[in-house]
Amino acid sequence: MERVGFIGIGLMGSGMARNLVAAGHDVVVWNRTRSKAEAVAGATVADSPADVAASAGVVMICVSDTPDVRAVVEGDDGLLAGASEGLLIVDHSTISPSATVELASRCAERGVAWVDAPVSGGPEGAERGTLSVMVGGDPADVERARRYMDAYSGAIVHIGPVGSGQVVKLVNQVLVVINQLASSEALLLAQAAGVDLEATLRAVEGGAAGSWMLSNRGPQMIERDWRPGFTIDLQQKDLRLVLDMADELGVALPGTALVFQLYRTLQRRGLGGEGNHALVKALEELNGIRLGD
Repeated sequence: MERVGFIGIGLMGSGMARNLVAAGHDVVVWNRTRSKAEAVAGATVADSPADVAASAGVVMICVSDTPDVRAVVEGDDGLLAGASEGLLIVDHSTISPSATVELASRCAERGVAWVDAPVSGGPEGAERGTLSVMVGGDPADVERARRYMDAYSGAIVHIGPVGSGQVVKLVNQVLVVINQLASSEALLLAQAAGVDLEATLRAVEGGAAGSWMLSNRGPQMIERDWRPGFTIDLQQKDLRLVLDMADELGVALPGTALVFQLYRTLQRRGLGGEGNHALVKALEELNGIRLGD
């Protein structure tokens, strides 16, 4: 086993890095806020991404957006500044598929391999080691990365070449937000009719109407617990990527566009840091009713 680096100790990365340590891997971590990296017990804390690259054979990245990945990889103290030929970068961030292909090409010029491996399952899945991973890359590179991704994943699916993992993650995000819209509308209808919300949830979640979003975020909505597994601001970043790709492909996604606009109304109210299940608040405003009232 090689030493493994992990960059980005946030809501998702913290659980993923801890599971790598728990699985017995030698882990070196870096985060812009050093205290978050220091909180990963059993891991070595590096001073920069370049230092991570200099001391690890495989480096995982889990940061917020395309510019963040570019900075981590290509910055003055980025991964390429410390990389040797043979390094493998595994990007768990959700970023532009076209930017992924571009970054992978630049890394290849330096003898550095790239696997795009965005994840789904929220902080709960990261902590429990049950994330779903959508992977793009050369088969040999994917197999090299798999032994480490197994520490925090329940399902790892190799989609195809570099960039295809990011495409499928955007497909995933379409399903997430449309399921969240459906969950919000359904529970508001139950609220308006005066039936018990918790009993309604129990009655429907095990049948054809069930979904991960309904079962995991429905109880939070009923309790008006808006703590984020995934924030509205980050969801909007992903939806911009979805709509950009749809525009490039000439594909109409009216439901996704509607959710994007509903989230925008919540951002204008200063709610971008709340969980993406707070989508229901936009529908509450339209209807003049609230869950739990």
